[in-house]
Amino acid sequence: MRTEAQPASGARADVQAWAPRNGAEPTRLRCRARAESGQAAVEFALIVPFLCLLVLALVDFGKGVNYWLDANHLANEGARMAAVLGNQPEPGGNLRQWIQQQAETGELRNGTGSVTSPAKVCISFPDGRVIGKPVNVTVSAEYKWIPFAGGATYHITGSSTMRLEQLPTYSDGCSS
Repeated sequence: MRTEAQPASGARADVQAWAPRNGAEPTRLRCRARAESGQAAVEFALIVPFLCLLVLALVDFGKGVNYWLDANHLANEGARMAAVLGNQPEPGGNLRQWIQQQAETGELRNGTGSVTSPAKVCISFPDGRVIGKPVNVTVSAEYKWIPFAGGATYHITGSSTMRLEQLPTYSDGCSS
């Protein structure tokens, strides 16, 4: 019966399986880790401005889509009001101004921020002022995309056409 410890397979019996290294001698792995310390932070710092610009551009694009949807909604609401108003008094004294004031955002109502001027509302009767003929309402605005980076200005337009149900007494034309 043998009482000595058996060496691991493939290990030599006369050599210790593991020997501690001298603490003063750095290992190759430690040298490499020390040379790359902070590399991830530097790379992240180089990428952060581009990521922030991308996020801000996406948010600004979303605002532009919201303004376009609002312009289409205003045109649809205005065309419906123009089609059924007839000889009733115009809401707010002027139908075009009333449509403009129905905008969900103050930027479209007043022309502040990214929208360079208030929304312009145009009402037209392409085939004349006859019951059954169309009334067309167009709402348009200029939107400055990414204003902090000198982005372009886009023309946002919403348009809707409906059939006149009553003879209109209001005038056609555009708001100022």
